[in-house]
Amino acid sequence: MLRDIERERLEIEGTIGEMTLVDLLERNAERFGSLPAIRWSDGNGLRTLSWAAYRQKVKEVAAGLESLGIEKGDFVALMAGNRPEHVMGDLGAVFAGAVPVSMYNTLASQQVRYIADHCEAKVAILENEEYLDRWRQIRADLPALRQIIVMELPEDHGEDGVISWDELVERGKSALEDDPSRVARSATGVSKDDLATLIYTSGTTGTPKAVMISQRNVVWTLECIARSFVDIPEHVRLISYLPLAHIGERMASHYASLWYAGSVRYVPDLTQVAAAVGQTKPEVFFAVPRVWEKFHAGVMARLKETPNPRKRALALAAVELATTAQRIEQAGGRPGFMDRIKLTLFDRLVFSKIRDGLGVDELKLAISAAAPISADLLMFFRGIGVPVYELYGMTESSGPGTTNRSGLDRIGTVGCAMPGVEIATADDDEILIRGGLVTGGYYKDQVGTADAFGDDGWLRTGDLGRLDDDGFLTIIGRKKEIIITAGGKNVAPAKLENLVNKHALISQACVVGDGRRYLTLLVALDPDMAPGWAETQGIEYETFESFSQSAPVAEEIQRIVESANGEVARVEQARKWAIVPDAWSPETGELTPSLKMKRRVVLERYSVQIERLYAD
Repeated sequence: MLRDIERERLEIEGTIGEMTLVDLLERNAERFGSLPAIRWSDGNGLRTLSWAAYRQKVKEVAAGLESLGIEKGDFVALMAGNRPEHVMGDLGAVFAGAVPVSMYNTLASQQVRYIADHCEAKVAILENEEYLDRWRQIRADLPALRQIIVMELPEDHGEDGVISWDELVERGKSALEDDPSRVARSATGVSKDDLATLIYTSGTTGTPKAVMISQRNVVWTLECIARSFVDIPEHVRLISYLPLAHIGERMASHYASLWYAGSVRYVPDLTQVAAAVGQTKPEVFFAVPRVWEKFHAGVMARLKETPNPRKRALALAAVELATTAQRIEQAGGRPGFMDRIKLTLFDRLVFSKIRDGLGVDELKLAISAAAPISADLLMFFRGIGVPVYELYGMTESSGPGTTNRSGLDRIGTVGCAMPGVEIATADDDEILIRGGLVTGGYYKDQVGTADAFGDDGWLRTGDLGRLDDDGFLTIIGRKKEIIITAGGKNVAPAKLENLVNKHALISQACVVGDGRRYLTLLVALDPDMAPGWAETQGIEYETFESFSQSAPVAEEIQRIVESANGEVARVEQARKWAIVPDAWSPETGELTPSLKMKRRVVLERYSVQIERLYAD
C-alpha cells in the first residue's frame, strides 16, 4: 500500500512539475483562446468571455494593481459575489505576484477589520457601496490599506482612496501601453511555493485562522481530483454560486476551470441556481447538502402536483421503487428481475424527464460536501440516475481528502483516500491526512500551526472518524464538539443531528447536554420548506414564528426525533426538544457562510430555552 502511495505521489509530482495558476491560464489562452472561459448574466442576457479575452482582462487588472503599488507578496482583499470581476481580481493579484484573499460577504465590519488587519491588505476590491459602507467604518483601523476599488461605484462618488473597477482596468491598460512586458515580469516570478490564496476558516469555534494555500497545493489537488474522477471531460461546463471564500467552491469552479480549460457560469444569488442549472446543463455540479435537499423537495413537490392521477401515482411509485432498489444494492443484494425491467422503463418514462427538468441530464459528476448528507437523499438521486458522491476534506487539505467515486462507493461513508493521499486515525479517532494537498499551516500563527500540522506531514484534522477494512472513512463528529455528560459519557452530537436534519422541514438541529444528566435538542425549521409542507398538511399560517410553534409542526418534530432516537444508543438520545421560532442563516449568525452550525453562538443565543428543557 505504501509503495502504491509513493508511486502515485511521484506520478503526480511528475505531471505538475513547477506548474502554477499562471501557467494554467497562459496555456488555456494559447491553446484554447477562442473557447468560452466565463459566463454571466448582466441583465441584458448571457455574456461570455473567451480564454484569450479572459487572460487579457486579468493582465489589465494585474497592471492596474501594480500601478497602485501592489508588489510581490502583498495581499489583496476581495469581497464580492460570484461574478467575473471577482475571479479577474483574484487572478489579477496572482499575476501581479500578490496574494488574493476572498472574504465572506456576510461578515460584519469588525470581522472584516480582523481579517484585513491580520493579512495587512493593501488593496480591497469590493462589489458595491453596501460593502464599501462596512469598510468605511473600519478604514481608520487599517493602516496598511492604500486603496479601495468598487465594482459598482457611482461616477460622482468623489471619495479619496476609492476608485471604480473601470478606473482600475483603464489604469492597467495605460500601464501596459507604456510597458507591455510589466505583467509578464511579475507573472513569471510566481513559483509553485508562492501562496495562491489565504483562506480564512469560517470560525465555527472562534477566531478564524488564515490557511496558507500554495500554488503547489492547488495544482497538486487538481491533479489528484483528475485521477479520482476520470470521467470529467476537457472543457467541462461548471456553475459557481457558493461563496468563493470557501475552499470547496474555489476548487470546484474557479481552479477546476483553469485545470480543465472549462467554462464557468457565475450565479450571484442562490435563488437563481435552479434556473442557471437548467440553462447551462453543467457537466460537474458541486453542492452542499442543503442544495440537494432543495432539489429533492422541488422534484417531489412537482410529482405530487401532477394533475393526472394515474401519471402522479406512476411517478411516485417509480421513485419509491428506485430508492428501494438502491437500498438493496447498498446492502450487497440485487433487485429482482421484474423490478429491474420496471426501472429500465421508469428511466425512460419518468427519471429522464426529471433529469431534464432539473438541467442535470448531461451531468458527469455530482458532488456533495461541506456537511453530512442524508443516505436517503443519496439513494433518491442515484435511483433517478444522478449519482451524487459524498467527499470529505477541509481548508487545511486544500479541499478534498477522501471521496466516493464510480466503482469505489459506499453510502454512509465519505469514501476512500484520494490518489497520493494517506488517511489514518489516531488512538482517539481523530482523522489524520497526509499528502501534497496538505497546506503549509496558518499565517502568523505558529502555535496553531504546530498544533494541527505535524513535522511528519500529518494534518490533525480535529474531526473524528473510523476507517473500515476496505479503507472507507465514516465521520463521527468534531473533536472539539464532543459532549461529556454529567455521567461522564462522551457523545458526538453530529450523529443524532444528522439523523434529524434528514427531514426537509428541518434546517438545523443542535444537540445540547455538556455537563448535563441527559441530552436535549434545539430544532430550527427551514422557512423555504415551510409553505410546501404546510400546504400538504392543510395548514394555514401568517408568520414563520406562528408556523414553528403550531401543534401540527410539534407533532411532526416529535415523530422525527423519536425516529432518530431509535437509531442511536440510549446515551445519544435526546429526551426533550424545543423548536426555536427563528430561521438560522449566515446573516443572523447561527450558521457559517458554508451553512455549518456555530454551536457556541446557538448555545449562547438560546440559553433561556435550554434552561427550560432542564427545568426539572
